[in-house]
Amino acid sequence: MQSAQPRLNFRRQKLARQYARQARWLSLAQSAIVAVIFLGLIFGGLSVKLSRILAVPQPWVSALYFIILMVGLGIILMPLSYYQGFILPHRYDLAHQKIKGWLVDRAKASALSFVLGLAIVILIYWLLANFPGSWWLWAGVSLLLLSLLLSRLASTLLLSLFFKLEPLADDKLKNRLTNLAQRARTSIIGVFTINLSSKSTTANAMLAGWGRTRRIVLTDTLLQKYSADEIEVVLAHELGHHLHRDIPKLMAIQAGMIFVGLYLSDLVLKAGVIPLGLQGPADPAGLPLLFLSLGVLMIAITPLTNAYSRRVEIQADKAALELTDNPQAFIAAMTRLTNQNLSVADPELWVELLFYDHPPYTKRINLARLYNSKVLTETS
Repeated sequence: MQSAQPRLNFRRQKLARQYARQARWLSLAQSAIVAVIFLGLIFGGLSVKLSRILAVPQPWVSALYFIILMVGLGIILMPLSYYQGFILPHRYDLAHQKIKGWLVDRAKASALSFVLGLAIVILIYWLLANFPGSWWLWAGVSLLLLSLLLSRLASTLLLSLFFKLEPLADDKLKNRLTNLAQRARTSIIGVFTINLSSKSTTANAMLAGWGRTRRIVLTDTLLQKYSADEIEVVLAHELGHHLHRDIPKLMAIQAGMIFVGLYLSDLVLKAGVIPLGLQGPADPAGLPLLFLSLGVLMIAITPLTNAYSRRVEIQADKAALELTDNPQAFIAAMTRLTNQNLSVADPELWVELLFYDHPPYTKRINLARLYNSKVLTETS
């Protein structure tokens, strides 16, 4: 563990800006390709032709359509996904996983997303066919329940699919973090580690799961390079979210987005029936239109949700400083994380407003310095 006060690495900052810029362009390119494909299917008449070929009852025709669409998209986006997910992180020394392991993880993630997506599409189109006036409401309730279930399983099933989860062997640190959780009025079932170093050079800590499955999870890369004070303050930030009940608030916002998105999609599907030659809102030919409308809404409201998220994260930083009363450790931890994870310390304002769901390094450090000044003033 390191104890010397770290400094921001300006060479790493230059690389961070390059990496962030390339990652943004790749993400935008991927979104543009998907949008063009969906628009071509919708307005080129190909979607209607494909749905007519699949002569099976609902909701299975929608399931077949979804399978064909996802397989086709996967093939088209494969080169871009490979470059974005494997080449770019390796080029900037953020990952060292071999191609075989990366492909296995990619297959697991894709299979999980595919199964969940297929189940959701089957459910939505069954509801569209049987409850055309209120399908969006019941679909929203179902998606909200699914989201709650997945968050509960995050620390057990989902993490275990990709990492080896083990109890923390350092009893002194475990007791320290457990006591910290108690001070934050957060119940946990234990402190665990994951072997992130087998795949990545980044570091992090989290509170995974909720209720009886909630546990502290530290990456082994965090344990290797950070002092106990620094690890404590990183975890204190995560505990700050629970202290302020941010998780229920964020879930409520997510629920609102789901219901609004599905309701607007219902309007779009109904409006597109006649001009697009659909047999009705439940016509599987409208699936690209459904995806496109949801995607446009998510893009439109992302700056607003990011703004709220940055506000919540700043409050969690304040809680971390109050829980630990250690601004120097907070500054050291944020500096190490920024250097190690190749994060841009001071992005352009427009980049922060559009893309950042966490406040940048400079604002978080300024908060810690203000806290330190306030404490020094009060004690002098």
